[in-house]
Amino acid sequence: MNLRDITMEDFKEGLEVTRTVIIPYGTVEEHGTHLPLSTDTLVVNEVVKRVAEEVKVFIAPPIHYGVCTSTSQHPGTLGISPATLRRITVDIVKGARAKGLRGFILISGHAGGLHLAAMREAGESLVGELEDIGMAVISIYGLVQRDAISIAETENDSHAGELETSLVLYLAGGLVKGRSKKEYPELPKPFIVRDKIKHWPGGVWGDPEAASVDKGRMLFRIMVDKVVGVVRDMENLRLTDS
Repeated sequence: MNLRDITMEDFKEGLEVTRTVIIPYGTVEEHGTHLPLSTDTLVVNEVVKRVAEEVKVFIAPPIHYGVCTSTSQHPGTLGISPATLRRITVDIVKGARAKGLRGFILISGHAGGLHLAAMREAGESLVGELEDIGMAVISIYGLVQRDAISIAETENDSHAGELETSLVLYLAGGLVKGRSKKEYPELPKPFIVRDKIKHWPGGVWGDPEAASVDKGRMLFRIMVDKVVGVVRDMENLRLTDS
């Protein structure tokens, strides 16, 4: 049940079936020269839409903006602060709870460290304040990490690389414009550098040339199955706690 498309009567009827909502998080962020700025949002939104076809759950419209650090200076990246992301999350969850929802699955298509930390901080504060809710905070790539390693041919594949390119090829192939070159960031950890593009000019982490539609199809299916499992676990949690 996609909140974007249903009426208030549909919503009231849906509450008789489930009190769980998935809130997807994405970004407007560079993904090399070959993938759209909406890649993170595109992937996670398609995953949760498919999940809603397989299990009864509410789906919120995606939050399109996220916290971007390493890519913050690249063309096209439009980020928000951790404080803004925390505030948006708190407000949306409290608003949804006021309308009867009790199980909250916050799932991000962006794996940035500060981004996920902001989501988790918001989740922790909400659970501490609201005793009648269930909360899960997930990175879609963290959820499938082991399976993704078995699919990828590229070692240490990540941002805009083999697997992310494969997913977009499968879900929206018309948006893929050629392939960026294989690249890995050379950010001098643990230092925080001012000129991030100097150390990561192409904005790619992995080898897009190794991508394929079949790999994208396989990984997408795994993502859907994993999230369906989380929804079912949340439903059981809410039944137990009620």
